[in-house]
Amino acid sequence: MKTLKKWPTNSNAFKQYHTSYQNKNLPVSVLEILIKAISEACMMNQIDPQKPVYLFVHGRRDLEAPATNALVANGFAKDKITFAKPDQVGNVGDYMAMLWMPPNPDHIKIQKITKVEQVKPEDMTGLWKGVSKEDLFQIKL
Repeated sequence: MKTLKKWPTNSNAFKQYHTSYQNKNLPVSVLEILIKAISEACMMNQIDPQKPVYLFVHGRRDLEAPATNALVANGFAKDKITFAKPDQVGNVGDYMAMLWMPPNPDHIKIQKITKVEQVKPEDMTGLWKGVSKEDLFQIKL
């Protein structure tokens, strides 16, 4: 009979389980947590650290450093992280990292740009209005 390896206490799955247990949230099975952690780990392994990442902080400048640190801890290259500007968008294949949900975000939505269309810039969204993207995974903030 094989012995299971000890569950690393620095893993996202352990942190999620520990947080759920400590906060006495709705019961979460270990299996659900492991499935979520494994799927997120698979997505993070598919990240190309050489691609630019556009970080949207929605005016929360106080969260710029924690968000950048969280991105770097999850496989993104620090020198590739750029704060998003309304007049400059990324290219297909680049990443978007969005603090979510404004105004009091608790996680970062990681998205991949799938299409960029020319648009007339409007309000704060600017040229990003013409960017299509797909959700990849989330990182706790």
